[in-house]
Amino acid sequence: MTASLFRNYIAGEWVAGATTTINRNPSDRSDVIGEYAQADAAQTRAAVAAARAAFPAWSTGPVQERANILERAATEILARKDELGRLLSREEGKTLPEGIGEAMRAGYIFRFFAGEVLRMAGEKLPSVRPGVDVEMTREPIGVVGLISPWNFPIAIPAWKIAPALAYGNTVVMKPADLVPGCAWALADILVRAGLPAGVFNLAMGRGSVVGETLVNHPDVAALSFTGSVETGRAIAAKMAARMAKLQLEMGGKNPLVVLDDADLPTAVNCALQGAYFSTGQRCTASSRLIVTRGIHDRFVAALTDRLAALKVDDALAPGTDLGPVVDQSQLDTDLRYVAIGRDEGAQLAFGGERLERPKDGFYLAPALFTEATNAMRIAREEIFGPVAAVIRAADYDEALAVANDTEFGLCSGIVTTSLKHASHFKRQAQAGMVMVNLPTAGVDYHVPFGGRKGSSYGPREQGRYAAEFFTTVKTAYIAP
Repeated sequence: MTASLFRNYIAGEWVAGATTTINRNPSDRSDVIGEYAQADAAQTRAAVAAARAAFPAWSTGPVQERANILERAATEILARKDELGRLLSREEGKTLPEGIGEAMRAGYIFRFFAGEVLRMAGEKLPSVRPGVDVEMTREPIGVVGLISPWNFPIAIPAWKIAPALAYGNTVVMKPADLVPGCAWALADILVRAGLPAGVFNLAMGRGSVVGETLVNHPDVAALSFTGSVETGRAIAAKMAARMAKLQLEMGGKNPLVVLDDADLPTAVNCALQGAYFSTGQRCTASSRLIVTRGIHDRFVAALTDRLAALKVDDALAPGTDLGPVVDQSQLDTDLRYVAIGRDEGAQLAFGGERLERPKDGFYLAPALFTEATNAMRIAREEIFGPVAAVIRAADYDEALAVANDTEFGLCSGIVTTSLKHASHFKRQAQAGMVMVNLPTAGVDYHVPFGGRKGSSYGPREQGRYAAEFFTTVKTAYIAP
C-alpha cells in the first residue's frame, strides 16, 4: 500500500477497490489528502459475508477481550487526537480546535463502550407459575450496516461502531464518500487494537452502490443511517419491506427562542455557536432564531457585530473562527438559499457572499436574515450551512408555537432567566433534545442523541440507550 492510496478493509485484509476517489481539502483544493478505494457491490457483499462468518465467535467470545479491544482503540485515538483532529479539519473543513475536540469525543465514546461491555444487565423475575423463574437478557442482533455522514467524520462513525462492537455485533461500515479519511484511520486503529478478521469491515464508496447493497442484503440484520431526510425515507421503505431493524438520524430546522428577559450576551453567544460554528454544517444547528419583540433589535445588532468580527479562513490557520463549507455542491446550495431568502422578502442583515482567500477553498460569509417568517423556505427547509433567519415573535406563547411549527424535531433551545418559561419550554418543545441557555450544539457522548417527527426514526444513539438498537431482548423461562 502506497502512502497516498488507502484501501478497504474486508475479511481481515486491506483490499483495493473497484475504483478510487481523490480526497481534497475544502480549505485548499490543491491539498490532496489521499486516494481512497471505492467498493463495488461485489466487494460490499464480500464484506457482509465476512461479517456474517465472524459473528458466532465474536458474539459469544470472552467479554473481557471485547472490552480490552475497545479500550486499546480509545487509548490510541486519544493519544493521537492532534493528528486525527488535523486530518479531520483537512478533509471536512472544521477549525483545528473543533477537529481535535471531535477526535477526543471519538476516543471517549470508545472508552465509554469498553465499559458498557461489562455492564450488560438483565432481569430475573418470578413467574406467576410456582417454581418457575423468568430471565430477560439482551443479545446482539448480527451483521449491522453503518452509514455515516460527512459533517462529523470521526465522531459519528465512532458512536455507531463502538456500541455495535461492544454489544457483540459484527460490522460493515460505509463512511460518507466525501470524507473517507477519518473512517479509514478508525479502521486502522481497530485493526491494531486486535479485532478478529471479519468482525469489522470498511467498505468505502458511493451510497448508490455500497449503501444500496447494505440496505437490500438479506444478511444485514440492522442498519444505522445518518444523512438526509430524502435518503432516510427511501431506506426506511426498503428495510421495512424485509422487516430488518432500522435507526435513522436525519434533518433538523432547530429553533432558538430568545425571550425579552434573556441575558443578551448569553443569547448572542448561543445563537453564534449554535447557528454558525462548524460552519453551520450540523443537524443540530439553530437556523431559526425566534426573538420576542422587546429584545429583537438589540439582539440583531449585537449578533451582527459578533458576525462581523468572525475570521473566515483556512480551517488549519491560527485564529480561524469559521472554516470553509465542505464542497462546491454545498456552497452552491448555501448561495441558492441566500437568493431564495431575498426573493421571499427577508432582509439580508449580514454576509451571504462568496469570499476569496489566499487559498482556493469554499469560503462563505455567514449569513443572517431578519424580518423572516416561519412560512418562508429559509425557515422551513434545512440548508446545512452558515445561514440563519431571525423571526420576530410577540411573546413566549407565539415563540413556542413558531418553534414547534416544523416537520422536524431534533433540538430546540431557549434563552431566558424565567424558571417558569424554561420549565414550560422543556416540556412543551416538540424535540428530542432541549437546551436552556445553551447552544443547540449536540449532547455529551454518554447521553442519548435523537429527535422526533421527521428528524429521527427508531431507537436513540449514544450512551446506554444505544443498547435498544444494537441488541434484541430474549425472555427465557426456567423450571427445575
